[in-house]
Amino acid sequence: MITVSITSILTKVGKNEISINEAEAQIKLLRFKEISEIARIDCHRSERTGIPEAILAEGKSSGDLATIVAASLTGDVRILITRVSDAQLHELKSHIEVPYMVWNERARTLVCGTAPIKKTGGRVGIITAGTADIPVAEEARVAAEEMGCDVDLIYDAGAAGIHRLFPDLGRLIEKGVDAIVVAAGRDGTLPTVVAGLVPVPVIGLPVSVGYGAGGKGEAALLSMLQSCSVLTVVNIDAGFVAGAFAARVANLAAAASVKPV
Repeated sequence: MITVSITSILTKVGKNEISINEAEAQIKLLRFKEISEIARIDCHRSERTGIPEAILAEGKSSGDLATIVAASLTGDVRILITRVSDAQLHELKSHIEVPYMVWNERARTLVCGTAPIKKTGGRVGIITAGTADIPVAEEARVAAEEMGCDVDLIYDAGAAGIHRLFPDLGRLIEKGVDAIVVAAGRDGTLPTVVAGLVPVPVIGLPVSVGYGAGGKGEAALLSMLQSCSVLTVVNIDAGFVAGAFAARVANLAAAASVKPV
């Protein structure tokens, strides 16, 4: 199917129906690598969207995960693997040999790479309401760093004692962050507060912390969706999505600030 599609695109180029640039863009949409019957890797996601393809380890056998990661490590790449179990970590460390392998125990993420991170100049801030929100925030941190951003952290800012936030928030803005991820469970109030105080986009990250009615992050999610401040909200515990979205904003801001020579 892929060969036929590429042939069709090249035929259109030959008939001058589309330009070479248009053909290149269409071909990139078709590029993926099949791994037996278990997976298809999007080889050009990062080039196409600016966001790398992360591998979710959750639900995969250790063997299948190792096979997918090994097949993904072609050329100068870095692979981000999220929600990694202890058994999967052992399998990957036993079978994958790369110059760069970085394990984040709190986030349960593993980065396997054949090349160093390429810095973009983007800067992301990450704030948590409480200490229990840190694991999800760390997943956001890893995602943003893998997309080339510098990350500044404020952990355990709290909403019940909001006075703790103000000094650090001022320093965060002075450092020139382009976007801020705010992770909060329970009532999920903090993103609304931060979004009303800062001049940059805020991404609300609800965390499955809390109990009783509205527990497991549901109250936090609904609170953020009902925010009277303007902010973007991702799904419960979606640390990768929040970090990648913030990094995308930061990288576009960094690219726009570079003046042509």
